[in-house]
Amino acid sequence: MKILQRDIPPRACWALEQAGIHPLLARLYAARGVQSKEELDDGLAHLLPPHTLKGAQEAAQLLADAIAANLSLCIVADYDCDGATACAVALRGLRALGATRVDYLVPDRVIDGYGLTAPIAERVKAMGADVLITVDNGIASMEGVARARELSLQVLITDHHLPAADTPNAQVIVNPNQLGCDFASKSMAGVGVMFYVLLALRAELRRRGAYADRPQPKLDDLLPLVALGTVADVVKLDENNRRLVAQGLKRIRAGAMPAGVEALFRAAVRDARKATTFDFGFALGPRINAAGRLSDMTVGIECLVTDDPGRADELAKLLDSINRERRDIEGGMREQAFAIAETLFEEGQAAPSAISVFDPDFHEGVVGIVASRIKDKLHRPTFVFAASAAPGREDELKGSGRSIPGFHLRDALDLVAKRHPGVLLKFGGHAMAAGCSIPRAHFETFSQALAQVADEWLDAATLTRRLDTDGPLAPEYRRTDVVDTLHREVWGQGFAPPTFSEELEIVSQRLVGEKHLALKLKHQGDAVDGIWFGHTEPLPKRVKLAFRLDADEWQGVRRVRFLVEGAEL
Repeated sequence: MKILQRDIPPRACWALEQAGIHPLLARLYAARGVQSKEELDDGLAHLLPPHTLKGAQEAAQLLADAIAANLSLCIVADYDCDGATACAVALRGLRALGATRVDYLVPDRVIDGYGLTAPIAERVKAMGADVLITVDNGIASMEGVARARELSLQVLITDHHLPAADTPNAQVIVNPNQLGCDFASKSMAGVGVMFYVLLALRAELRRRGAYADRPQPKLDDLLPLVALGTVADVVKLDENNRRLVAQGLKRIRAGAMPAGVEALFRAAVRDARKATTFDFGFALGPRINAAGRLSDMTVGIECLVTDDPGRADELAKLLDSINRERRDIEGGMREQAFAIAETLFEEGQAAPSAISVFDPDFHEGVVGIVASRIKDKLHRPTFVFAASAAPGREDELKGSGRSIPGFHLRDALDLVAKRHPGVLLKFGGHAMAAGCSIPRAHFETFSQALAQVADEWLDAATLTRRLDTDGPLAPEYRRTDVVDTLHREVWGQGFAPPTFSEELEIVSQRLVGEKHLALKLKHQGDAVDGIWFGHTEPLPKRVKLAFRLDADEWQGVRRVRFLVEGAEL
């Protein structure tokens, strides 16, 4: 691992300090490209206007007409946290804006697969729907949309995934990444896209005089769900996304949140009054995702939609139980996947440029998590495959991939598909995460083809794990109040949480729980505790460490500790 220090533009840092920003935060923000205090203003008035999102106005008109005609609306969701929160936002928002006939359908990961398929369109029609609305999917659903149109359904696609050259023949498509869309935030999650459609719909209803004699509905009550889905989907936290997340966190900390979100905080034993982006990404998000991986995402959606605290608690506890089962399954799969991956190269040699792993006993609901673990360990683009459990598709493998910076996973799959027709049955995704289905007989062909693309696209520098940090930590900032200040800010993908680095003395080290390294460190002459979760190898007496700040409480006393992220050995 190579530990690097981010550049800190002195002019931007000085300007932020002069504007009253905490000196440490000014340094951190400047290193992440922030140049003025105005960029940090998270007020709703500074959100990008909905009319700049291509298709939002047309979607608003379609939905306003449907509400006026009392048509039946059906939301086709996705089975991850972004899809679940987007569905909940759509249900709550449409009902608040006057829709009285709104239902939803969420595909089964195993039986239906991803996206709007022709059979799902038929099920939507059988439910009596007039309008089909996708959330967090649909941009690649050519056949599903075509079938829906044959059935006389109006189709509104809301999605954020990268489109192919051809897009479905829907009445309206709202996707910041579609051709011709000038919306400045290309990184919105599916839940953010749906929220923007609702903003546009409210404006359209207001234009039609719907609120001439009554207050317009408040949509900011939906922001806790928007924030949760945005962080859980690991999209880039650009300026607009940071505002959405910040607004959601403010409401949660103030106790203004859906009953299900509050219940999930309790189930995860997290304090909602001190909610952070970490809670979204590592506590609430995984519990909702677990339903889609092992069970039925209806459980997650119902938890986010109910206003009954007792029902919310019941569903949150069920999600917590499913997540525990997911962790057990993942643990066994992870060990087996690591063992398979390690057979792909000799000890002491570099791993292949890309890694593909398959075992007949793998569970398809957990392949994405395991791919992420291998990617983290070996720093290679990784796909993990499981045999499809869908009836009639026993000869197919379903894979989930995770990538490293510099390797666009979806583009790589596109190239594999062009070079090897028939190997990929379907695929889609982003730069850093993607999914695909392949015939079982073509696993080796896929594996070699992906590795070939990686050999062509990646060089030694890209294949070397690097950790960008914020450099040394001044001892005056090694305080619990500074820890609390940092935790309150919005950090995440593309706006990395503060990570410091410097050479430290290892005073003592010991294993705890057989898989974590507890450390006694000397930081600029002072003793400080540290821990490296998931690491068991001993460290030398002096070593350059990358670490985050945390506060540990023991017998009522809070002390700063370092959470080690990596070492340059």
